[in-house]
Amino acid sequence: MPRRTLHSQTAPAPIGPYSQAVAVAPGDVVFLSGQTPIDPATGQLVHGDVQAQTRRAMENLKAVLAAGGLDFSSVVRCGVFLVDMADFPAMNEVYGSYFPGTPPARTTVQVAGLPKGARVEIDCIAVQEAR
Repeated sequence: MPRRTLHSQTAPAPIGPYSQAVAVAPGDVVFLSGQTPIDPATGQLVHGDVQAQTRRAMENLKAVLAAGGLDFSSVVRCGVFLVDMADFPAMNEVYGSYFPGTPPARTTVQVAGLPKGARVEIDCIAVQEAR
């Protein structure tokens, strides 16, 4: 099955052996790796509450989507990983602002820890419209 990787210079470089995103043809289903709140300009974790960290993670996803000619309206599913489920309402407020129309399907789970001490990580799946 034909596939291609997507890479954005305005999102953090992967910190392990993975691609920022992989698009699979036909119909280009795009699988985006999880984004943590790493500032691509500094390579450092954004400090602050879960809302600041969620905003940075979403901006990182936005940059990777843009590398494939996509935006959040193309997203059909997200996975949210939280270190503390008490952060759910605050994360949800920021996350929801990126989907003003119909939001995608989503799973949110609590995890024991995330890379670099992040409080949140978000991944997603998007679909390119037929050309």
